[in-house]
Amino acid sequence: MKNKKIIIIFTILLLVVLIGGYFGIKYVKEKQEEKTIVEEYTPQEEISEDQLRQTIVSLYFQSKDTKELVPEARLVDIKEIINDPCDKLINLLIEGPKNEKQERIIPENTKLLKTYMEGDCVTVDLSAEFLNYDKTDEKIKDNMIKSIVNTLTQLTEVNSVKILIDGNPNEEFNEVYDNKN
Repeated sequence: MKNKKIIIIFTILLLVVLIGGYFGIKYVKEKQEEKTIVEEYTPQEEISEDQLRQTIVSLYFQSKDTKELVPEARLVDIKEIINDPCDKLINLLIEGPKNEKQERIIPENTKLLKTYMEGDCVTVDLSAEFLNYDKTDEKIKDNMIKSIVNTLTQLTEVNSVKILIDGNPNEEFNEVYDNKN
């Protein structure tokens, strides 16, 4: 009789543990499912067709205060940059910065004659006005080169830049420049 009581108590305890475990597991699974329900994200503002066609590029200009090169982010329409990205970027450099704390580094009246790729090097052919910089300050020449190189090498297909003046090599800009120069 004593053994029967122990077996009955043990069976009842076993049933309570099994039933409790079943409901405990069910409760935990329901809580996990509640956490994993994904709600659709609704942006605060719909993206317009114009915004889909724009990208940000960095143009490098000289700071008026420090005379160091600083980047200026510019929003550009993809359609303008897709066919001739090098031409567009150089023309934006020639136009100059929009930020008042920066100044144009490429001399005024400089014109882009053409750009073309040879492997991963882009050749930039500029008008003779490009040589109208202050030759007494070597930093200006370096900043002109770095401005062009840093701006163009952000394009994945460009690793180096060669500069021509009126279609010809020039002794002042006779190297092939990359980001390390």
